[in-house]
Amino acid sequence: MSAPAVPADEADLKAAQAVARGICRLFARNDIWCLPEMPLRSNRRADLMGIDAKGHLVIVEIKVSRADLLGDGKWTDYLDHCDRFYWGLAPHLDRACMAEPAFLPERCGLIVADGYDAEILRPAATVPLAAARRKAETERLARAALRRQLVLTDPGLAGR
Repeated sequence: MSAPAVPADEADLKAAQAVARGICRLFARNDIWCLPEMPLRSNRRADLMGIDAKGHLVIVEIKVSRADLLGDGKWTDYLDHCDRFYWGLAPHLDRACMAEPAFLPERCGLIVADGYDAEILRPAATVPLAAARRKAETERLARAALRRQLVLTDPGLAGR
């Protein structure tokens, strides 16, 4: 198991947080509610994982540097945990590679975002999970959300 990817520096971390904020705002307007840094059963961690009003699971992989975008070999693991997958990119990134077959443009959506808002440039195809998988992933997402909410109100529970 490899270590999770870490932004190269503080500027990349701040840029990734801004992209996540913009995407969460866009999604909230469209009744999709997300959690950042959602651990998956595959020992990966989705940058954003959410659920829409129809119960479809959405994962967004955020990229703010070209090196991270082109060097990410693990992203296809996320496809087993969602009905729709998006790339979330910072506005300054060159998006030309997103049309290449390696990035599965027929399957993967594309969102460009900053800290204020986001725009879907290419919708993600819906590839339905098996019902049992969706149920398990939805329950994991709900439990993580509830745990985070409770820890915000009672920090003493953080270690449990």
